[in-house]
Amino acid sequence: MATAISPTIIPIVMPKWGLSMKEGTVNAWLVDEGTEITVGLPILDVETDKIANAVEAPDAGTLRRKVAQAGDVLPVKALLGVLAPAEVSDAQIDDYVAAYETPADDAGEEDAAAAYQFADVDGIRVRYARKGGGAETVLFIHGFGGDLDNWLFNLDPLADAYTVVALDLPGHGQSSPRLAGTTLAQMAGFVARFMDETGIEAAHVVGHSMGGGVAAQLAVDAPQRVLSVALVSPAGFGDAVNSGYTDGFVNAQSRRELKPVVELLFADAGLVSRQMLDDLLRYKRLDGVSEALTALGQGLFGGGRQSEQPGQRLAGSGKRVLVVWGGQDQIIPAAHAEAAPPGAIVKVFADAGHMSQMEKANDFNALLKKHLAG
Repeated sequence: MATAISPTIIPIVMPKWGLSMKEGTVNAWLVDEGTEITVGLPILDVETDKIANAVEAPDAGTLRRKVAQAGDVLPVKALLGVLAPAEVSDAQIDDYVAAYETPADDAGEEDAAAAYQFADVDGIRVRYARKGGGAETVLFIHGFGGDLDNWLFNLDPLADAYTVVALDLPGHGQSSPRLAGTTLAQMAGFVARFMDETGIEAAHVVGHSMGGGVAAQLAVDAPQRVLSVALVSPAGFGDAVNSGYTDGFVNAQSRRELKPVVELLFADAGLVSRQMLDDLLRYKRLDGVSEALTALGQGLFGGGRQSEQPGQRLAGSGKRVLVVWGGQDQIIPAAHAEAAPPGAIVKVFADAGHMSQMEKANDFNALLKKHLAG
């Protein structure tokens, strides 16, 4: 006879990071069976076709069972492990694991709330993602050569409390390759018109690298549209930049040429996967993209220097500012964080590179939530 399954058993399941994720590979467990787990504790590492990240505990409890093992490739929502108090018997856990059925990844339901959408702004087709339904909006702006998936570890953790929106800037991702301009001011103006088109009156603006410069410029030029500013390794706080990255990214034509360039983004070069490189090459080969990136790189980083410094004018915007940097950033030096405006919260992750929103996702999300809450 089957043992009654306890309602106090809590499943740990394969997360869904980004709209395109279908499965993940278990790299390693970070805790042992029998460990007392607190909410949000990283408990195992999972690798997707984008990058690896830690799965956080969904609730507090004791890790009673590791169901998935290192090397297992499992679909989204598959059972990875079980949390349960001591009074739950091993037999009850056995029955729970045996009875567990991986729910279908209901794309139709998720698409209704979070699918990629498209807007026409100045005749430019812009892809964006919208999730959540909070009263306040958080707008995410990626960097040079990136796309909205650069925020794949950051959107869901905020969607419970906010409406989160991430866009592909012109010339990037699945937006039209035609640029809206080659200056931060022109791009910030475009983002403001994107907000108009998508019904965003004002937003907390989060920007990475070039997108950080755009976010800072938006706060300076249109402060009424910006509730607060959060910047990750932003452009616009000094003139130094690694033109070896920007030029190398534009000129790379093969996986062999692109790999050492993309590795500059991360403190751990092992995070650069074959799929990541293939996706970037596929994007770079789209008609018009090479020309767009070349023009943008020359406009913003010509001569190996940053041409605009909106970050140094943020102090006059009156906005709350969070500045996050990776101590091992090889693209824009972390020393630029010293130019953050008075009163800004500054955090440097010593063991992260240029992509700390991905490399230190859990810590970054906690910082961002605190910043947004004021």
